[in-house]
Amino acid sequence: MHADESHLPPTEQSGPHQGLEYKSISELVCAMHGQTQAAFDAVGGSLDSVEHFIEALVARMKNGGRLFYIGAGTSGRLGVLDASECPPTFGVNPTQVQGWIAGGDGALRVAVEGAEDNPNGAWDDLSPALPDKLDTLVGIAASGRTPYVIGGLKAAREAGLLTACITCNPDSAVVEAAEHAMVAVTGPEFVTGSTRLNAGTATKLILNLISTTAMIQLGHVVGSRMVDMKPSNTKLEERGIRMIQDATGVSSKAAAESLRLTRDVRASIEQLKGQG
Repeated sequence: MHADESHLPPTEQSGPHQGLEYKSISELVCAMHGQTQAAFDAVGGSLDSVEHFIEALVARMKNGGRLFYIGAGTSGRLGVLDASECPPTFGVNPTQVQGWIAGGDGALRVAVEGAEDNPNGAWDDLSPALPDKLDTLVGIAASGRTPYVIGGLKAAREAGLLTACITCNPDSAVVEAAEHAMVAVTGPEFVTGSTRLNAGTATKLILNLISTTAMIQLGHVVGSRMVDMKPSNTKLEERGIRMIQDATGVSSKAAAESLRLTRDVRASIEQLKGQG
């Protein structure tokens, strides 16, 4: 660490690999891959807090509560990604898990850097969804200091929502603003300050844990199969046919015909089992 960096949060400090411009492609790939292990280790150290949050989240979602993610930049994009995957994977209504990014949907493709500085922006964005006390808000901020996220968490907490944060810097403002803090201390980035790297990887891992565990607890997985997925393309239809076969023992032809009629893997399984 440089002598003048002790006051900086871990994600802003210089890492062990310097002089990157002088390294070969092989050296860069190997060094960067090696440093990625820090993201997995950091998430491993945060599992207790992740578990405690999911317990509280599932209790609310079983009573009809929704899950909202808010974030800016990479953090916002990762939240929107996780939310958008829930309907096709688990068959849930698109309103059940929602992702919001500072600057709106356009910021998914083109950075809208100034939008993250508005502390009222997240709650303004969420207002049309009419958030209530059964809902949960997860603020995602690798830096732990994004005004868009901090303001959203504070407003949500005042309104009675369950609040949580995902961050990679301890003792940060988002930790203070949320009831449940999931902190994965990933340390310095391979490219100093580029939190789309290890911080982004750790964030994605935690989001996977949250949404997948919650959806399993809500009954959208049987065995290890996503039986409520939507068979919306050829690949997913083929997967659905295999799931029906595995669950019922019918031929691929019979499974395909049933899925063609129901367009619902779970319904096909239940119907075919009832005929057995």
